[in-house]
Amino acid sequence: MSVALPSYEPMLATSWNEPFSDSDWGFEVKWDGVRTLLYYDGAEVQLRSRSGLDVTATYPELTGFSADGPVILDGEIIALDENGRPSFGQLQKRMNLSSVHLVNDAIATTPVSFMVFDVLHYHGSPTLSMPWAERREILTALDLEPPFLVSEAIAEDPSDLWRFVVDRNLEGIVAKRLASRYKPGVRTPDWRKITKTRTVRALVGGYTQGDGGRANSFGALLLGLWADEGLRWIGAVGTGFSDSDLSAIREALDEMVLDRSPFAPNQDLPRNVTWVFPQLVAMVEYKEWTSVSRLRAPVFKGFTVDPPGSVDWASEGPSSF
Repeated sequence: MSVALPSYEPMLATSWNEPFSDSDWGFEVKWDGVRTLLYYDGAEVQLRSRSGLDVTATYPELTGFSADGPVILDGEIIALDENGRPSFGQLQKRMNLSSVHLVNDAIATTPVSFMVFDVLHYHGSPTLSMPWAERREILTALDLEPPFLVSEAIAEDPSDLWRFVVDRNLEGIVAKRLASRYKPGVRTPDWRKITKTRTVRALVGGYTQGDGGRANSFGALLLGLWADEGLRWIGAVGTGFSDSDLSAIREALDEMVLDRSPFAPNQDLPRNVTWVFPQLVAMVEYKEWTSVSRLRAPVFKGFTVDPPGSVDWASEGPSSF
C-alpha cells in the first residue's frame, strides 16, 4: 500500500581544501553524477533532481526499486566510462532525452546506477534528526542490489581512500560529521567536499567567434554567476568540447541571442561577443580562482539541469571555499 511522503531538498556540502583525519568524521567517495532523491511510497518509485524536477522517465531502469516499507533515499545517479570510472560525460548521454524510444536505446548503451549515501525517511518516519552514523546503519541494513549501490564509508582517517581517488582519477571525497543531522536544502560545514580537481556550475552569457575548425561554432563560452550586482563575469571556457558538442551548443545558443550583455558592467569583458540569455548551466572544471575572481584553466565538462537561478556567487564563488 502506498503512502504520502514528504518532499525534501538535498543537503549540500561546503568546499574544503584538503583531506584531514578526525575521529568525529566519516569519509566517502565523491561520485561524479547527478544528485537525485529516490522516493518509494511502498508501491511506486519517483526520482527527483536537486531542483525537485521529476526525472523518473529518464531512468526507467531505476523504477524497479523496492523495500519492505516507504523510504526516501539520497544519492547520485552515475554512469561508468570504459575504465569503470564514474563519468559525467557518459551520463550526459542519458540526460534530457526527449522520447521513450531514445531512452530505451540509451539504456543498452549507457546503463546507470544509483549510488545511495543517505536515508531521509524510513518506515513511515523521517530520519532527518538522527545522526549521520545512525542513518548509515539503516542504509546498510536495506541490503540493496544493483543497480542500487550503497556508497562505502570509512571512519577517522581518509588517507587510503584519498590515494584510491587519486590513483583512479576520481573527483574527490566527502567528509561527514558522524553526529550531523540532515538539513534539507542547507549548505553546511558538517559535510565537506574535498576535490582533486575543482568544479563549478556557471551560467553561459555569451560566446566568442571561433576560427579555423571552429569558424561555424564558437571560440569560447563566457561564464557568470548571479551576484548582488547582477550576472558577474568569471571568465571563459574554450576547451573540453567534442566536435558534436560544438555544433549542438552553437545551435542552442542561436535560440538565445540577446542584443545587449547580460553581465554586470566589467571593463575586462571580451569584445566582439555574441550575447545570449543566461539559461544554460555549464559544469566546468578548473584549477583555482585567480586574484581577480576568474577561473584559471577552465575545462568544459557538460551541462546540468539545475535551475539558472540557483547558480550564484554564494554557492559557487571563491567565497564558498
